[in-house]
Amino acid sequence: MTIIDDQFKGVTAPGISPVRAKGGAPAYFSAWDLHAYYGESYIVQGVSFDIREGEILALLGRNGAGKTSTLRAIARASDPQLTHGEIWLDHQPIHEMPNYLAAQNGIQLVQEDRRIIQGLTVEENLQLAQISGPHGWSIERIYDHFPRLAERAKQEAVTMSGGEQQMLALARALARDVKLLLLDEPYEGLAPVIVQEIERILVNVKELGITTIIVEQNAVAALHLADRAVILDMGEVVFDGTAQEVLDNEELRQTYLAI
Repeated sequence: MTIIDDQFKGVTAPGISPVRAKGGAPAYFSAWDLHAYYGESYIVQGVSFDIREGEILALLGRNGAGKTSTLRAIARASDPQLTHGEIWLDHQPIHEMPNYLAAQNGIQLVQEDRRIIQGLTVEENLQLAQISGPHGWSIERIYDHFPRLAERAKQEAVTMSGGEQQMLALARALARDVKLLLLDEPYEGLAPVIVQEIERILVNVKELGITTIIVEQNAVAALHLADRAVILDMGEVVFDGTAQEVLDNEELRQTYLAI
């Protein structure tokens, strides 16, 4: 278990890609002292963590803890406004980029509302994701991993079930050249059988070595999928360690996750 005050001892100075505090090996992804605001509301308050390539990190906390805001700051969305801190992915300074350049450099955010485009078929949604490079999975490969989408390729996408739309949102991210996949509440509102199918897909994504951050209110499900966990409380990191440590620590879960 790591307390955030000690997590980044020994990191390099701002402006240089951070290294892991333990062992000094370069991190594939690093968030360094992020501060972000919605207007005058101070939401992300000095968040720092890093991820090895291919890891899944569960970003957890109660409602209002700052989880989605942290994801959006990492993706360089216009809100919240990042006012301080650095974001590094594969040695590239993402904090210096607008959101479209962050996406071109491999950060793909699958938002809770899925952002499926009305009036387009499933396949047209996927084609639109590949209208400009760099490209990721081919549509044929996507259909191999998402057979439900193949069955509904010519169907208007917004007429599908919520679970199928979630699959499309995930597939659309994979259609891009993804280095860091950000998932915001991927199980929200889905039936248990569909959650199991989404979990199966995410296990496949993990086996392919794609680095992932998952925000999920179903913390137990996220922890069983993840390698590591970071817990936020009031916009600050209060825990950084393995997912198993959280599963094994009832006091920690009750205090910060209410489970």
